[in-house]
Amino acid sequence: MKAYSHRQVNCETDFVSRNIKFQQLVQQVALGTLLHCQNLKDQLSTYSKGFLNSSELSELPAGPETEGSLKDQLALAIGKLGENMTLKRAAWVKVPAGFYVGSYVHGAMHSPSPHNLVLGKYGALVICETSERRANLEDLGRRLGQHVVGMAPLSVGSLDDEPGGEAETKMLSQPYLLDPSITLGQYVQPQGVSVVDFVRFECGEGEEAAEAE
Repeated sequence: MKAYSHRQVNCETDFVSRNIKFQQLVQQVALGTLLHCQNLKDQLSTYSKGFLNSSELSELPAGPETEGSLKDQLALAIGKLGENMTLKRAAWVKVPAGFYVGSYVHGAMHSPSPHNLVLGKYGALVICETSERRANLEDLGRRLGQHVVGMAPLSVGSLDDEPGGEAETKMLSQPYLLDPSITLGQYVQPQGVSVVDFVRFECGEGEEAAEAE
C-alpha cells in the first residue's frame, strides 16, 4: 500500500510562508497525517480516502521523533515566528497495487527537506486505476491534477455523461484544461487508466469543500 496526503496550514503573510520554520511545521503536519493514515486498516482490493478537520489534525502525534501533538508544534512555531497560524485540514489517500495517485501543486514552492515537500495555494490528488505500470503515469497524473486545480470539478462523473448542464461540474465531461477541443474523458480514455476519485484543496476555502463526492 502507498499513502499520500494533502494538508492545509494557514499563515498570515507570504514572508512567513517562505520561512524554514513554517515549512518545518508543514512537514510535521504531513508526517503526522501519513502516520495516521498508515496506522489505519488497509482496504486490500481498493483505495481508501479520508479527511481530518482542524480539531482532529491538531490532536495527531507530531511524529516518531517529536514529542507532543501537532497542536504543541503549532504553538511553538507561533512563538518563534510571532505570527498566527492554523492547522486547517488534511486529506489522505491509500492505494494498493493497480492504482496510481497523480499530484499537482499550483505555484509549487519546494521545501529543502528529504521528504520532497511541495507548498502552494492550490493542490490536487487524482486517484487512477490501471492494469499495468505505464511509463507516462507521472506526467499523466500531473496533467490530471492540473485539470482538477484549474477546472474545479465536483465529482468524477462518467465517460457516458454528455457535456453541458450539470455535467459541467463532472470531471470527465469537462473540456480538458490543456486542450478544450476535447473532454477530459476523451483525453484519458486512450491512456489505459480510469479516474476513480480526486481531492482538491484551495487555501481559503471552507472545510466543507474538501471532499469530492
